[in-house]
Amino acid sequence: MNETVDQLLAGPPLGASEKELVDWISRLEEVKCAAEAVQAEAAVRLDEAVRVRQAEAGIPARKLGEGVASQVALARRVSPAKGAKLLGLAKILLAEMPHTFALMKAGLFSQWQATILARETACLSLEDRRVIDYQLCAPGPDGEPPAVVAMGLRQFENAAKKLAITLDQESVVARAANAEKDRRVSVRPAPDTMTWLGALLPVKDGVAVYAALDQAAMAARAAGDERTRGQVMADTLVDRITGRSTTGAKPRVEVKVVMTAEAMAADSDQPAMVEGYGPVPAAWAREALADAEVFMRRLFTDPAGQLVAMESRSRTAPEGLAEFITTRDGGICRTNGCDAPIRNVDHAQRHTDGGTTSAANLQGLCERCNQAKEALGWQARPGPDGSIITITPTGHTYVSPPPDTWTPDPPPLSLAEFVLRDLLLDHDLAA
Repeated sequence: MNETVDQLLAGPPLGASEKELVDWISRLEEVKCAAEAVQAEAAVRLDEAVRVRQAEAGIPARKLGEGVASQVALARRVSPAKGAKLLGLAKILLAEMPHTFALMKAGLFSQWQATILARETACLSLEDRRVIDYQLCAPGPDGEPPAVVAMGLRQFENAAKKLAITLDQESVVARAANAEKDRRVSVRPAPDTMTWLGALLPVKDGVAVYAALDQAAMAARAAGDERTRGQVMADTLVDRITGRSTTGAKPRVEVKVVMTAEAMAADSDQPAMVEGYGPVPAAWAREALADAEVFMRRLFTDPAGQLVAMESRSRTAPEGLAEFITTRDGGICRTNGCDAPIRNVDHAQRHTDGGTTSAANLQGLCERCNQAKEALGWQARPGPDGSIITITPTGHTYVSPPPDTWTPDPPPLSLAEFVLRDLLLDHDLAA
């Protein structure tokens, strides 16, 4: 096939044979791999150009390169965390793994394959990493592609691990020991008002937790419990962590539910919003609010379902206003493509540039995005519809749409009235 990229993207002609269709799919895969290589090269050159510009502007050396990862993320429509990883991978490919990069540019290696190799050699010295890059990804004596091109991902990963251990076993062992510092628990939304609760644990701990839950399931099933094994394991996990079945205590776990008065009274089916999850059916929210074991805080909305706005004269958003912004923005960073949780409530238009400490000018951001917007040349301002308009140093404009709970004409309710109404609702729910 000698089609150009434009011809390939136009799609195969009608009546193409099965062989031609397979060839088309294969060529498009090669184009994708090559495009990822070129993206990596462009990202590195962007980083170099930004560092030069920032250095000429007198930016301290430790801050050079700030904002580049966020620009890469916006351009590639991914989260800033992903953008930082892509930029880091690009630097490694061009500076330390030339044969891997050459395979990508030839369309024979994907970005994910390159990521695996970079990850498995991260603990090695530059010299050892280049040895593995050569041994696995250099072409054969006659220019034939290396064997890794035809390997599955797990097979390729194992090959890289074996070479890493052979070259520097001590570093690999030290890396494994250090990995325990990364242990954490995470939660993410799942369909149908469910969530995925995950934990990154050392092998011995993870296996022990799973074995304990499995034993509980087997014991329950042997006793005639009609729940499935998976259901028993899930219920046991919740019971043991919250302590609700063993101590009889009712832990005060706060979950914020945003819903209208009509939906609360079963007079409306307008969806409610659960902070950290998203929209849920009103009927589900009403049932959840009746759960005595979980403290549900309903944040008051007007009849149109819009959160009541607040503002402050201080530079830093007071606690109530910051909580309002976090809930309004759904607990998720406002930057395009970023799904990280909100860690900072900050001005869109800087306070020093005349930006007010108000609901209209405040936005919830993760730590990475909050730092990026302070880099040289970044600008942001609120839009009249509640959107946030971000302009990068290159002049590219990105618009973050307004949250569902934004209102262009908030009712005249003071902060004190808002808090009082919220407290009254809490009292009613507790009763």
